[in-house]
Amino acid sequence: MPQRNDTAIWSGLFRISAESGQTLQAQIRQAIVAAILDRQIAASMPLPSCRILAEKLGVARGTVVLAFQQLVDQGFLVARERRGHFVNPDVLATPAKPHQKAPDQANEIDWKARRQIAASDMPPPAKHENWIKSSYPFVYGQFDPALFPTAEWRECNRMALAVLEIRNWASDMVDRDDPLLIEQIQARLLPRRGIFANPDEIIVTLGAQNALYMLASLLMTKGSKVAMEDPGYPDARSIFRLAGADIEPVPVDQSGIVTSSIPNDSGFVFVTPSHHCPTMVPLSAERRQDLLARANRHNQIIIEDGYDSQLLDEAPQQALKSLDRSGRVVYVGSMSKTLAPGLRLGYIVASAGLIAELRALRRFMLRHPPANNQRAVALFLSLGHHEALVRRLSSAFDERRKRLVHAISAFLPEWRSTDSAGGTSLWLEGPRGTDSRGLAEAAASRSVIIEPGDRFFDRTEKPSRFMRLGISSIALQHIEPGIRELATAAGRRPAAA
Repeated sequence: MPQRNDTAIWSGLFRISAESGQTLQAQIRQAIVAAILDRQIAASMPLPSCRILAEKLGVARGTVVLAFQQLVDQGFLVARERRGHFVNPDVLATPAKPHQKAPDQANEIDWKARRQIAASDMPPPAKHENWIKSSYPFVYGQFDPALFPTAEWRECNRMALAVLEIRNWASDMVDRDDPLLIEQIQARLLPRRGIFANPDEIIVTLGAQNALYMLASLLMTKGSKVAMEDPGYPDARSIFRLAGADIEPVPVDQSGIVTSSIPNDSGFVFVTPSHHCPTMVPLSAERRQDLLARANRHNQIIIEDGYDSQLLDEAPQQALKSLDRSGRVVYVGSMSKTLAPGLRLGYIVASAGLIAELRALRRFMLRHPPANNQRAVALFLSLGHHEALVRRLSSAFDERRKRLVHAISAFLPEWRSTDSAGGTSLWLEGPRGTDSRGLAEAAASRSVIIEPGDRFFDRTEKPSRFMRLGISSIALQHIEPGIRELATAAGRRPAAA
């Protein structure tokens, strides 16, 4: 924590002059207020003592004392006994004032004009920063604090901080990954999907999006054609477009992507066969075989996102990668839906030659994901904590999904839902004329968070009558009341329980 006598921290904040026309005390107050409003002083950082600041500025100590006292009276500072003066946290809770540019900074660089990749023009993510404060958070991809394995995760982190373990992960691994984590992915995660891979066929990533970005950077260029499910995963679509690729939307029905509609000249096919994003329907066995046959026939690369595939299904299907005999399938996995999305840990399984190229590329991007996190996750897997967590989550989510289906049937009967075992969300289609964005705004006013479905479509006229309801972060007892509130927001009077 910064100390109040660390004069280097404060050297740029206090500029006083006897010729400014203002008293020294007023100049000190102005400097402190400006620093507070510009968020340059944190609430946890003690200001220099009156004596230290007076010596630094060459003024009388009483001048500083009076300045501090007036700022306390005005509510900018708080005085804490035996600790000194601090910024009042209430001041920092208010919006920051617009930053005033200095005259020599008026001609700011137009960075948007200089960019070569239009990342900010891509569709924005679905943002729910305050979802945890909502009464009914039907959000997708977040975790439930009540189900998070806090004790087990802390144990593994403590183990990773042991002296001998630190020696294993503290050095720069350049382009390598933690061998224990690779071993655990190979032995515990992949066989669940029917995948058996060698260590040189696995690379660790910073989540699934990092995996897709590396694949796009390595394999795609301007004019590459990527066939994608429509509706489909919007961030994958944006990642491929940033690489210069052209997206070929392919329709989806109750059996998954319609393989007969995939253009023959597509160089890549991106699919979510375990649970389609966002409808959650699994790709049928017949479509899987047809997709692989077409890829062989037309020399296509299949990028398989193991979307929502780590939970226990009643009748799980093997991954496409497990059926691949030609090395055309690249599998992308993640631990976001089971352990924690904030951990940002994923992996790619592919032919050894492609993994070697990805390691070379990753070395220039980030070298490797943080090795301490890799070791903690490896220990979490090796001790069986992940297996136990998957069983607990699968049971809890199955009960929540059934409760949600029942509640929708009771209170929103005009909405049609797709229910898929093992998934963590429900995809709903409302009556014609439904505006799911307007519904989301009305629901938010009742502390209900839903996700409008238009962002998943790659069409000029995006359908507005779809929405997605997640179940991973809402408690079981809140599901029915939440749907009641949603029905009220939709303009229906909920039926009696």
